Amino acid sequence: RQIMESRTRSTRVLGEAVAACAVPPAVWFNSSTATIYNHTRLDQPANDEYSTNIGSDFSMTVAKEWERVFNEANTPQTRKIALRISIVLGKGGGAMVPLLRLAKLWLGGTQGSGKQAFSWVHIEDVARSIDFLLQRSDLSGVFNIAQPQPVSNDEFMRALRQAVGRSWGLPMPKMLLRFGAVLIRTEAELILKSRNVVSRRLKEAGFRFKYDNRSE
Repeated sequence: RQIMESRTRSTRVLGEAVAACAVPPAVWFNSSTATIYNHTRLDQPANDEYSTNIGSDFSMTVAKEWERVFNEANTPQTRKIALRISIVLGKGGGAMVPLLRLAKLWLGGTQGSGKQAFSWVHIEDVARSIDFLLQRSDLSGVFNIAQPQPVSNDEFMRALRQAVGRSWGLPMPKMLLRFGAVLIRTEAELILKSRNVVSRRLKEAGFRFKYDNRSE
């Protein structure tokens, strides 16, 4: 309930504020999440903005309600963009902090089967994509923010271990992850779900990501 309301109530308040403006903002960027798509393996077609592969598990229900509140906001003079952001990586912040800590403690093994897709984006590319969309007044609606080459959880954790000089990491089986998720009051699905997501609309508009799997 707290996760759901933190998204929907804040978005509803923002919509009311924009609607009340005598001079409304030209554009409203609202965060969403790439977890809106169904579990999709790497050997299946990736989910882009045109995909209808959306279900009703915990993360998808939150995402759908988040976007519903955003879309229902009555702001006819304001261009609206929903950013379906994948896992954000960057030095000194975001998902990298806990992941690096695990790897350094020899706990950076595969999580679950390790076969689940891991879609990510560098924080600099998040900023670049927002700046790009800000300048393009002809663009609105949903945009996936995910670099074009998802990897497996196993591949990502292996690269992370190499980056911190660890040749091995303790694997995290599903049951252990589910137990840990209960302790910290979250959902194991957030780790075990296969997120095979790419950004098609940004590519069609001419945007190119600076960081991908070939980057250092």
